[in-house]
Amino acid sequence: MADPWGGIDPDLLNRARLRVSASDRVLTITLDRPEARNAQTPVTWTALAAVGDVVRANDGDVDAIVVTGSGPSFSAGLDRRMFTPEGIPGELSLMSMAAMDDTGIDRTIEKIQSGFTWLREVPALSIAVVQGHAIGAGFQLALACDLIFAAPDARFAMRETSWGLVPDLAGTWPLVRAAGYGRALEICATGREVSADEGYGLGFVTRIDADPAVATEQFLAALRATPPGSVRDLTALLRGADDRTAAEQRAAERSAQAVRLRSLLALMGG
Repeated sequence: MADPWGGIDPDLLNRARLRVSASDRVLTITLDRPEARNAQTPVTWTALAAVGDVVRANDGDVDAIVVTGSGPSFSAGLDRRMFTPEGIPGELSLMSMAAMDDTGIDRTIEKIQSGFTWLREVPALSIAVVQGHAIGAGFQLALACDLIFAAPDARFAMRETSWGLVPDLAGTWPLVRAAGYGRALEICATGREVSADEGYGLGFVTRIDADPAVATEQFLAALRATPPGSVRDLTALLRGADDRTAAEQRAAERSAQAVRLRSLLALMGG
């Protein structure tokens, strides 16, 4: 991307403590609030959604998106000040949301969710690089990505129910899809920590590596070695597989392959 900031207000990124950089067709989003274990606030979600808008507007310029966090933790989840009556100055509070009618709550949460859901909606493949804690909103941000590369010390937990809430940042669908209903229910209901090893066994952790950042770079190198567009088309094909019948998936394979064959023919000058 010629301009990775696109139309994003730099002040918004600063307030969200979000760093965005682009290099070699990879967009890297870094939660940069290590002193608070990258705790998230409503402005974090607004900024994430704004980055998603830029990625959509520059669709052909990004092959992969990497989401990471500064310091020892990926993200400790919601900033605890959101649970106080006064909330966070200048930001949406849980108390103000509770005072809305059902339509207001629905629209507000849908807007917040958009900061997460775009990571599986854009054509580019997304990777969460997780070290330390990924709690609540942090866990759901990791689950929003296509792949999770985790350090051995990674710890995942859904703590929303422990606070009297439910996970609502679009994380329940990928968790149930990976782990199954019963195990997802147990994880969310208890709020317990899930190790990287257990997450790998359950299926939501893709890879465990002593240095997940290096593992991510190795993966991206392999991605760059493939013909242009092949991984993008593969990502779209596999993302939708669970929502298709076997016959529909076979049809999707045929359609995707037609695109790839014509692309290969063009590369060979045919």
